[in-house]
Amino acid sequence: MGATPAERKKARHLLVQALYQWQVGGDNISAVEAQFYADDKLRRADKDYFHELLHAIPACVDELDQTFGIYLDRSQAALDPVSLAILRVSTYELLYRIDLPYKIVINEAVNLAKTFGPTDAHKFINGVVDRVAIKARQPEITSAKGKG
Repeated sequence: MGATPAERKKARHLLVQALYQWQVGGDNISAVEAQFYADDKLRRADKDYFHELLHAIPACVDELDQTFGIYLDRSQAALDPVSLAILRVSTYELLYRIDLPYKIVINEAVNLAKTFGPTDAHKFINGVVDRVAIKARQPEITSAKGKG
């Protein structure tokens, strides 16, 4: 049985927090994960999804940063750490989790930005993730528009 949408949503929320901790604190990713388990934060979250992305994103962070980096209107160094974490999660999902419809990835990224990001970050995140989706998911987008 797969995870529910609510469990996946909670996993994404926790991923943004864990990646923030990894980015800002420079902590070992396994230590960050262990802390989330120790604090029982993963209750009612998709633990498998959290684990997969928490380890996969740092492993391919340069590729992710390059993928969305071409769509930034500022330097990556000028991004706040929350927006950076959200962009990394959503770009990973668009590139490697093709089981997730692109519209869900964009919507979740915008919602994460509204929850955790600075004022109006959701508009910026929406624009960048939308452009990544157009490039990464062109066949899916074309197919969806053809059905509309």
